[in-house]
Amino acid sequence: MIKEGDLAPNFTLKNEQDQAITLGDFKGKKVVLYFYPKDNTPGCTKEACSFRDVYDDILDAGAVVIGVSKDSSSLHKKFKEKHNLPFYLLSDPDHNVIESYGSWQEKKMFGKTSMGIVRSTFIIDENGIIIKTYEKVKPDQHGEEVLKILRE
Repeated sequence: MIKEGDLAPNFTLKNEQDQAITLGDFKGKKVVLYFYPKDNTPGCTKEACSFRDVYDDILDAGAVVIGVSKDSSSLHKKFKEKHNLPFYLLSDPDHNVIESYGSWQEKKMFGKTSMGIVRSTFIIDENGIIIKTYEKVKPDQHGEEVLKILRE
């Protein structure tokens, strides 16, 4: 997994409107980049809504939020509309970006082992350097937790 102090890998992925979004487009702003397993699942919905609920404060702290999963742009669009999410949701169906950040890992569920997205977040500074990492995130209060770091 990427560590604090590392340069964030640049990428270009499609958003919920099927537009290409590049991490480098946000140079000069902090970026909260979070990886999550699947739209419209309980934990992922809680996490997205926790960011939504503090999004104005995140903007005031000079940052933007970008969520990434393997889901399609059309699924992201429905998820975003259903929960009134004000930030980009990017689609990485081949999980190349997810892997480059170390968020594609072996997971165990119900006694079975498989590869999948481990819920994780990276705060990237204005120059593209990772300043904070979160592994195996607890979704409920994650927005508040990130906001606290952005305000420091």
